[in-house]
Amino acid sequence: MKTIFEPFRIKSVEPIRMTSRDERRQLIQDSHYNLFGLKSDDVMIDLLTDSGTGAMSAAQWAAVMLGDESYAGSPSYYRFRDAVQNLMPLKHIIPTHQGRAAEAILFSIFGGPGKNIPNNTHFDTTRGNIEASGAMGHDLVIAEGKDTSSLHPFKGNMDIAKLEAYLENHGDSVPCVMLTITNNAGGGQPVSLENIRAVSALAKAHGKPFIIDGCRFAENAWFIKQREPGQQDRSIHDIVNDCFACADGMTMSAKKDAFGNIGGWLALNDDDLAETARACLIRTEGFPTYGGLAGRDLEALAQGLTEIIDEDYLRYRIQTNSYILDRLDALGIPVVKPAGGHAVFVDARKWLSHIDPLCYPGHAVAVALYELGGIRSCEIGTVMFGRQPDGTEVPAAMDLVRLAIPRRTYTQSHADYMIEVFEELHAMKDELRGFKIDWEPSLMRHFTCKFSRL
Repeated sequence: MKTIFEPFRIKSVEPIRMTSRDERRQLIQDSHYNLFGLKSDDVMIDLLTDSGTGAMSAAQWAAVMLGDESYAGSPSYYRFRDAVQNLMPLKHIIPTHQGRAAEAILFSIFGGPGKNIPNNTHFDTTRGNIEASGAMGHDLVIAEGKDTSSLHPFKGNMDIAKLEAYLENHGDSVPCVMLTITNNAGGGQPVSLENIRAVSALAKAHGKPFIIDGCRFAENAWFIKQREPGQQDRSIHDIVNDCFACADGMTMSAKKDAFGNIGGWLALNDDDLAETARACLIRTEGFPTYGGLAGRDLEALAQGLTEIIDEDYLRYRIQTNSYILDRLDALGIPVVKPAGGHAVFVDARKWLSHIDPLCYPGHAVAVALYELGGIRSCEIGTVMFGRQPDGTEVPAAMDLVRLAIPRRTYTQSHADYMIEVFEELHAMKDELRGFKIDWEPSLMRHFTCKFSRL
């Protein structure tokens, strides 16, 4: 069948406040043209992020009532720990309030001035936590991962030759090797099991811990099952197990592929590293059996981890993105191909070639989507990654606009509306102008900087 069939029924609804274009033009201007500054009530379709914005299931809400709020030794923690270890065979499971807290703890151990940490592509908070420690993050994704039109099935793969050369040339300064699955900043593109194993083997050969940023592990496993030879008859559970059996540790934002509205964890195999991490956790997050989360949150995550590996859900999830991408592609709008797991990415630099990258074409698209249709999206480009640690600014590798699809939240009618807004925007794209930044903070400027239109 061609029709996308959501594998769930809607049991509770939330109203959307309908706004006019004139109203939205004023609202975005009042927010200094920063979409993070908008009130969510003023957004009709919110695609800013898929992090914590999904709908929890009836079973998750039932699990919330089982939450035990004991300060230490809560049974909710042990159910959460067992659910994680059922998928990821790692020894120490350390809960945090979200993924960036896990990153902050990890890089308080591995970071520091003079340290260099390779990845396929570091995302914003990962890079921010690395740089806050005084270390530097380096991206070594394969060449196809920077080509938005390439149909390579695993564009998130690490370039093994580049990683080997990097470790040979900079090995003394490398405390660990990271890999992000799926590769968010590169279009939500997956990493193959073969590549995960190759990166792991190379890290071990050089004596480096191998850490996976596993936020979208189930979506990555689905792509492995669909695209990698020899994986088609295997379960998602077993593929996920194989991915993390290669790792010495992981960071996780459970607001993605654990169906949580909040939560995350740091997992490690090394006893001494885990002890150091727990000491930091107690100082900044909470006791090791709650780590900044309520017992009810731990219960919801434990249940969510059983639901995320459902193949009917994953099939629907990926088909939704493919549906939107194919329609935009048919309109002549350049998109990152093939469709990613959690989002559709528009190649704004190619689409708005009349706007210089240092005038932020991705941001111009994102503002126009809000003004025309009340859609909030996120620039993944020069605004996010252009500012360098030495204070200079250079164009990012790509200027993308991410349409992050919240899990189990919107229907095909919402998707069709998005496509209609893009169709109207495509007809007027040459009229769009760039932006300049009037004020920015010293780190991760895209969250709070202030723009004006050129």
